Amino acid sequence: MREFSTPTAYRVPENGNLTDDVLAHLASAPETVLFRRRRPGDDDWYDVTAAQFRDQVVAVAKGLVAAGIQAGDRVGLLSRTRYEWTLVDYAVWWVGAATVPVYDTSPAGEVGWVLADSGAVACVVEHDGHRRRVGSVVTDLPALRDIWSIDDGGIDTLVALGRPVADDDLEVRRRAVTSHTLATLIYTSGTTGRPKGCRLSHGNFMAELGSATEALDDVFGREDASTLLFLPLAHVFARVIQVGCVRTGTTLGHTSDVADLITALGQFRPTFVLSVPRVLEKVYTGLSQQAAVTGRGRVFGNAEATAIAWSRAQADGGPGLALRARHAVFDRLVYSRLRSALGGRLKHAVSGGAPLGDRLTHFFRGVGVPVLEGYGLTETTAALTVNRPDEQKVGTVGRPLPGVTARVADDGELWFRGPQVFSGYWVAEENADAVTGSVLIDGWLRSGDIGEIDGEGFVSVTGRRNEILVTAGGKSVAPAVLEDRVRAHPLVSQCLVVGDGRPFVAALVTVDKDAAAGWAEPDLRQVVQSAVDHANRAVSRAESIRRFQLLAEDWSEESGHLTPSLELRRAHVLRDFRTDIESLYA
Repeated sequence: MREFSTPTAYRVPENGNLTDDVLAHLASAPETVLFRRRRPGDDDWYDVTAAQFRDQVVAVAKGLVAAGIQAGDRVGLLSRTRYEWTLVDYAVWWVGAATVPVYDTSPAGEVGWVLADSGAVACVVEHDGHRRRVGSVVTDLPALRDIWSIDDGGIDTLVALGRPVADDDLEVRRRAVTSHTLATLIYTSGTTGRPKGCRLSHGNFMAELGSATEALDDVFGREDASTLLFLPLAHVFARVIQVGCVRTGTTLGHTSDVADLITALGQFRPTFVLSVPRVLEKVYTGLSQQAAVTGRGRVFGNAEATAIAWSRAQADGGPGLALRARHAVFDRLVYSRLRSALGGRLKHAVSGGAPLGDRLTHFFRGVGVPVLEGYGLTETTAALTVNRPDEQKVGTVGRPLPGVTARVADDGELWFRGPQVFSGYWVAEENADAVTGSVLIDGWLRSGDIGEIDGEGFVSVTGRRNEILVTAGGKSVAPAVLEDRVRAHPLVSQCLVVGDGRPFVAALVTVDKDAAAGWAEPDLRQVVQSAVDHANRAVSRAESIRRFQLLAEDWSEESGHLTPSLELRRAHVLRDFRTDIESLYA
């Protein structure tokens, strides 16, 4: 058993809460630009100061009070990532209630489950389509009283409703919120079953941000720090960045248009972004395709190889003279243009949710945008470990954050302890006798992930405990190692490794339709074979992929095979593609 911990000087104040950050800016620098936002149909961004944000939050909070929202009530929030999401979130906290995020892409049945299980008394939705989705299951929601739609004037309705509420009465409500007060119920993405609500308190968020902003001071502590948030705020990863920006005074923008992300980055010009591997893979693929279309494909390929070699050399005494010279040439010809396409000010990308893969991590570092990979769970209020700008080891998820202890149990499972670890799952009153904290043992959180801790404290995640395959020959195989390396290829979209109880390991593979457009089937299969061969070099022959099936259709959230956070619903794929799997072993 190996353990590693990082000490911290931060202590969560007993009587503090997340709204204190807004008032701290109001007292010290009310003109601090906390947000930049766009009006509907307008590409221009305009500033929202700390003073303006506080006034808007208070106005909405008064409306919630007037509508009868009580301390401890749960309020649903169903919307894409936009400024009003953050506005409503802080208004809910201001009155002592708890926000229940719902992914805007969730089907009606899942929306109904989350709102019913949480006992939400009200719900803020983005538009009429969302209102109809909630309305279709409203008969199953006896606690739900009100639905307000952002696009249909719901915010203005709340503001008008709250005008009679006195400032002093609202402040009494706000001051009653402590670090122990429930801030949110975030429902897990449901990769293995029905989503479960994680109880996260104001103190959990405060502990997380106290640690994360200390570890990532180069990211949040810059005087000109800003970020454009495009991941769903229903996910804990994006939510923590939101709170971190408000705490540190980092300027925050919102967009939900991932398809046109590069254009938005060029307009907003952030100093860092939050991402998941799939988005970074698509950014890389887009840049590669653009180079090919403009006749610069060979130059891009050479520049890519140089960037990767230059980054790899950082861990081995640094690049030699010839490599430094090539890197400098490509920095002028290629890398500077890539950075310009991403806004020109991007210094870091913070990535989580799944491993990015060594090749792309080295590529982005080589072009001047280091990707800081981290690891965390909804149950831990996001990050537990992270690579720092000055302490990065590619292939790992970094060292534990200050105040966090990581342990490798005897069976290889990663356990964690720290003040950001949740207190348990939410269970409706009628199920109060159900087991709610089986993942918690004596203050330790059992992550469900298999991993290692090296002598310097860097943590590596090698797979899910409940996803380890055992072949007919008795060989244990961690599918994530293979899947991540296959998926790293720009033509590959998704990969699922199979082989439990089978004579050998095989895989189902889907391709990125945009990247693979125009490729003939035999050529495409040969390219995917090269990706499989690359993955196989990381494992023994007994663990290697012997066969793969190339599928005609990609897996998506709409098809039910990916979660809203783009995680693979393994059980759904195994069920729906069992014929394809059987053909691999025919």
